Amino acid sequence: MVKFIAGKKGEGKTKRLIDMANETVKTTDGHIVFLDVDRRHIYDLHYDIRFVETGDFPLSNYREFVGFTCGILSQNSDITEIFVDGLTKIVDKLDSEDLVKLIEILENLSKNHSVDFIINMNWDPEAAPEQLKALMI
Repeated sequence: MVKFIAGKKGEGKTKRLIDMANETVKTTDGHIVFLDVDRRHIYDLHYDIRFVETGDFPLSNYREFVGFTCGILSQNSDITEIFVDGLTKIVDKLDSEDLVKLIEILENLSKNHSVDFIINMNWDPEAAPEQLKALMI
């Protein structure tokens, strides 16, 4: 499953994502990973959630983000959820076409590795591609 929380800056997307991650840790049998560009929210997360600060890694496009994510998945086959806070901050260049390609790749990873992706990003829901609108929660 791939789900997105899209909206404008300051709408509470990060708080919602953190709450979802903290609730998921109570019910999952696997491991949870939380990706964020900086460490601001590390202490808001349950200690069982693996926090990865992406700001230390130059991710300039969606392909590099996919490679980074696959590297995380390859290290632990028990990952059941990956939460991504601020995709448009993590990936330097991400336009509508790239987002559609990223969605396709993440859906395949989700199916092949039994991992759910929950991603938030600053993106106007009204201007979102149809593929993104179908995945918004």
